[in-house]
Amino acid sequence: MIKITVLRNADHKTTGLLITGHAEFASHGRDIVCAAVSALAQSVILSLLEHVQAKIDFNVKSGHLNLILQDPPTELTEAVFSVALLGFREIKNGNPKNVTILNSRG
Repeated sequence: MIKITVLRNADHKTTGLLITGHAEFASHGRDIVCAAVSALAQSVILSLLEHVQAKIDFNVKSGHLNLILQDPPTELTEAVFSVALLGFREIKNGNPKNVTILNSRG
């Protein structure tokens, strides 16, 4: 199962993502659920770096993605995270046995 943890500050603004696990929807290399989550998560990283010029710390490897904002959240960072979170929610709704989403203060 893929576990998506949305990190939020005291104001409930998104400060990062922690994504772990594998969907196990299909065999490695053919898992469309893993691919969808991965594509959205990596798009967040690219958008924050290239379009928002946000300072972030991130680590991506098989079955693990960690992304943390280095500065306080802004309207632009919230917009980037919001788009991905909508996508994650739709993926979870269609695949509840393969994806879970949690919120955490962090």
